[in-house]
Amino acid sequence: MADTKYIFVTGGVVSSLGKGIVSASLGKLLQARGYKVTIQKFDPYINVDPGTLNPYEHGECYVTVDGHEADLDLGHYERFLNVQTTRDNNITTGRIYQNVINKERKGDYLGKTVQVIPHITDEIKRNVKLLGSKYKFDFVITEIGGTVGDIESLPYIESVRQLKWELGKNCLCVHLTYVPYISAAKEYKTKPTQHSVKQLQELGIQPDVLVLRTERELRSDLLRKVALFCNVAEDSVMQSIDMPTIYEVPLVLQRQKMDEIILRKVGLDTNTNSDMKQWREFLDLKLSAKDSVKIGLVGKYVELQDAYKSIDESLLQAAIYNHHKLDLHSIHSEKLNNENAAEMLKGMDAILIAPGFGQRGIDGKFAAIKYARENDVPCLGICLGMQCMVIEFARNVLGLAEANSTEMELQTPYKVIDLMEEQKNVTYMGGSMRLGAYDCLLKKGSKTYEAYDKELIQERHRHRFEFNNEYKNKYEEAGMKCTGVNPDTDLVEVVEIPTLKWFVGVQYHPEYNSTVVNPNPLFLSFIKAAIENKKNKVQ
Repeated sequence: MADTKYIFVTGGVVSSLGKGIVSASLGKLLQARGYKVTIQKFDPYINVDPGTLNPYEHGECYVTVDGHEADLDLGHYERFLNVQTTRDNNITTGRIYQNVINKERKGDYLGKTVQVIPHITDEIKRNVKLLGSKYKFDFVITEIGGTVGDIESLPYIESVRQLKWELGKNCLCVHLTYVPYISAAKEYKTKPTQHSVKQLQELGIQPDVLVLRTERELRSDLLRKVALFCNVAEDSVMQSIDMPTIYEVPLVLQRQKMDEIILRKVGLDTNTNSDMKQWREFLDLKLSAKDSVKIGLVGKYVELQDAYKSIDESLLQAAIYNHHKLDLHSIHSEKLNNENAAEMLKGMDAILIAPGFGQRGIDGKFAAIKYARENDVPCLGICLGMQCMVIEFARNVLGLAEANSTEMELQTPYKVIDLMEEQKNVTYMGGSMRLGAYDCLLKKGSKTYEAYDKELIQERHRHRFEFNNEYKNKYEEAGMKCTGVNPDTDLVEVVEIPTLKWFVGVQYHPEYNSTVVNPNPLFLSFIKAAIENKKNKVQ
């Protein structure tokens, strides 16, 4: 295809409507027709990236394969498209201004006054078109964060206006709005949508497609009304109804011929075949699952819906491919201790110890690990979860009662987890951890090797502290084996206790590498062990 097509997805009325899911769903539909598609997210906040943001502020921080800390929507993009993203797929206002200021300091603007227009908008447009020119994608879908009308989003909206003018039919705008239901009047109200579109028009953009977010199906006369008042063709007004799972949204939009409408508007052939076979098979497996598997997720952010989003979705995918429904129980690590662990964790088929940072909730993780180890319950520890497994083993098996991580206690006499050597001189917080994909060499015969069925794997990381190799022999002799190491640095990536059913800790984040059509093997193995444990308990 000669020219890259650019699609912008904006949102109106309220935030958290699901622009990321609509973007990912549209990307999936275009990909299913044979096009090379990528999606990027523009976030209007001034942080350079979400890496230093508290999960209470922004939910999960996702990590791309090239080591960029990114918005959690990039996780949706990868899970839907099965295509890896990079730092070019997530841009923030902070990064835009940082780039412009750096150019100004170098004299790139030849002494001119640097302004929002054209300098900031030009930098935004450069980042939009970069994916098309650098990676040769057929479609670049760009999700604009925030809500139309927000002050901080205005430079992005102005950039979209300019690109629509410059690119002509190669550029489209999809606008997502909310249609509220007023229960007292027993009516859906379209006025908020009309006002949102009017705001967009006042900023110089006429949306090409409208997607109405709604809890129940809207009547056809209501859709016609929206089309009339918003200057949008009737067939280009569609609805995104609440579904049991986000993975059904692409099929909902496909039934309304969203992919055909987009292709027609950009002048491409609409008669191409759409191959959604694997996607439909995945959903059929989900619907046919009768039994459930009960997983306890132990973490300190479990009350937040998006704090462990990639883990939640990876567990769901793995359960479905193991022909089971996922029965996920979120257990707050601050409420767990050695006295109540048996009561709070009883009935769990397996336990997952979540990643994180800092002291808060750490003792609850130790209690959960001790319970899993002593009662032979399948257990997976991720990043800090793996480090907690190492500390708990040191205290309760090696007899090193004061063992700890130097992250929690700098003066601990037994630094079984210590700051990585290359991190010791780091003073900047942002983007300075061990980030991105690294090699890991697995030991044959281990649970992890059996899961991946190969010796050399690549997984993504986000950490500053590591297993202290000075204690490696003590652990090996006592029964905790180091079954995965980085071949270049000898960093311990995986620990296991082979005498237990399934007890594995990984320093990396397998959840960043799990998609709908390509679930991560470690999660598949973990869920399989949970199902086996459930069967054994019944017997």
